[in-house]
Amino acid sequence: MQTLAIDGSVLEGGGQILRNSISLSALLGKPINISKVRNGRKPPGLKNQHRTGIELAAEIASARLTGATNGSSSVFFSPTRIAAGDYTADPVTAGAATLLLQISLPILLFASSTTPSTLTLKGGTNATMAPQIDYIQHVFLPFATRHFGLKVDVDVRRRGYFPRGGGEVHVTVFPGVDGAKLTAASVLERGAVTRIGGIAHVAGLPAHLGKAMADSAIARLAAAGFAPDAPVPVSVEIASTREKNENTIGAGSGIVLWAELAGGGMIGGSAVGSKQKDAVTVGEEAANELIKGLEAGGCVDEWLEDQIIIFMALAEGTSEVRCGKDGLTLHTKTAIWVAEQLTGASFDITVQDSGHTIIKCHGIGYTAPSEEVK
Repeated sequence: MQTLAIDGSVLEGGGQILRNSISLSALLGKPINISKVRNGRKPPGLKNQHRTGIELAAEIASARLTGATNGSSSVFFSPTRIAAGDYTADPVTAGAATLLLQISLPILLFASSTTPSTLTLKGGTNATMAPQIDYIQHVFLPFATRHFGLKVDVDVRRRGYFPRGGGEVHVTVFPGVDGAKLTAASVLERGAVTRIGGIAHVAGLPAHLGKAMADSAIARLAAAGFAPDAPVPVSVEIASTREKNENTIGAGSGIVLWAELAGGGMIGGSAVGSKQKDAVTVGEEAANELIKGLEAGGCVDEWLEDQIIIFMALAEGTSEVRCGKDGLTLHTKTAIWVAEQLTGASFDITVQDSGHTIIKCHGIGYTAPSEEVK
């Protein structure tokens, strides 16, 4: 089969092109050569977490892989057969475990097996340049389960923070069987905010810092009109947890918030603690991010927006999702570009009179091949 050339410098020019291209290559059996890897980053080329993710995908898809070394700007990936199983990936840094999940999850959803696969993903669970694991648990997966039919369980065994990492996440992926396809998502009506949930977490630090994050987020949300006693009442429940000392390496903190919408949408907001910010500020930052997402008026936030593109492309039928008034992010545009290059799915982007952007995708109705890709 002819190798497809992918320009890694297109649009956002980061790791997302790498992850989405590799996932789709594995599923579709298309050999790819990605050049100018992470050309838009300083320094460019592969870092530990990117290399680890590619190696994980290669193991799952029994792929021939070259160029997977730190600093490499060109990667060749040629898959053969996707195998269900038990896999482990460890970047040996604080590299994000959630980004390892992004590259491997779409592949394992279509493993030819009646039994689930498991992923043991190590590294950072709560970082600034990637979704926190709590966002995956409480925003991405609930949305993807409801609208695309995913069946995935996530168990955080140990949290890992920058710079030491050391976190561990166990993921169980239940594949579709007998040619099952992802369902198309139709999320066009936002509806009211039905509930706001959240979790403020600390490890290796005093428990009162978690409570301070949660309390400041609640106060900020109330000032914006999201509270049980507001004119339009909204339930707000933000838990505060402190990890046991044996369940973390190093110290760190963070908070993830999520708003559930009556129309089936999800909006998230998050912040990660640091020595430069007090706990009150961290809680307010997460609340401000959630409020911004809600005020944009979409059914998904800007991070969920780009993460669902690959599933829209693979699903059967036409998916439609209403996004906010700020226009599509560069990450979303990049994800659409990659999906169109590899899958043949077509996307239509329209802006309503209200200013909201609608993403419509005519998916390919992907099913796993019954025989090994040649």
